[in-house]
Amino acid sequence: MRKRIEAPPLITQTVAFAAPVALCVAVRRSRTRDVAVCALQMWAYLAAYKTPHDDEAAQSERVHIDYPIDIDRVLGLGELPTLRLQRALARVDPASGTPSWRALDRVLVWAHWTWFMVPHGSLAYILVRHPERFERAAVMTYAVFDLGASFYWLAPTAPPWYAASVAGREDHGAEDVRRMMVEYGEHFWRDGWGPLYSVFGGNPLAAMPSLHFATSLMAAFLLAQEGPLAGGLGAAYAATLGFALVYLGEHYAVDLLAGAALTGAVRRFGPRAGPALERFGRAIAALEAMAHETS
Repeated sequence: MRKRIEAPPLITQTVAFAAPVALCVAVRRSRTRDVAVCALQMWAYLAAYKTPHDDEAAQSERVHIDYPIDIDRVLGLGELPTLRLQRALARVDPASGTPSWRALDRVLVWAHWTWFMVPHGSLAYILVRHPERFERAAVMTYAVFDLGASFYWLAPTAPPWYAASVAGREDHGAEDVRRMMVEYGEHFWRDGWGPLYSVFGGNPLAAMPSLHFATSLMAAFLLAQEGPLAGGLGAAYAATLGFALVYLGEHYAVDLLAGAALTGAVRRFGPRAGPALERFGRAIAALEAMAHETS
């Protein structure tokens, strides 16, 4: 609908982010409403994430390609970490030239794909185990999502696989890296890969910071408050995903560092926003009470 009616981005974002607030007014507080508010928040985030790519030509004119390459070459001591890892670990059949998928490749690809469930699954776990902690955990998790999306508007940045695809014709000097997640997706899902990817894709220039890593790291911190086992699993997943994102060609190492910095900033400075959020919450609660005072 956003694309069909060509609404200005400000209008679509206002409508999208008003939806969870409106639900809080229209429906009384319950666990079901909490989950629905989180779902609407993610609907709003997806609008913020995808809208910059509605005009592909305009976005491509603003895309940053060189600076993450330059930083990653420093981090990789002269060579991109992604290229180092792919040369050391990835395999291609010498006879046919097709990729050979080992267990390590499959584990790392599936670690990437399961990310879509991890931040929200962690919140669901907290909601069931310690519902009194859920509100704070949800605010911190979705703050990472929303703040990260703002960078995609302000400074669209290319991931390694995108930079490699334009290096030859635009002379950006990017190394030729493979996008192994897509290669394996085409191998595993076959004809179903195209429709599946079209659902979860939407903005190829949303790389800096890496919200895959940032939100997984936040989930690990929140799960650590639930106990050593949950925290250990969360940390192991975040570490595995971080390695996978660089190895598979989805992110530069600097994207992960920026994602970690974003998570750290939300944890460090989030409490300072507490009083303002409490005032906002009381205002919404007052509107909710007015809406239901006759029922």
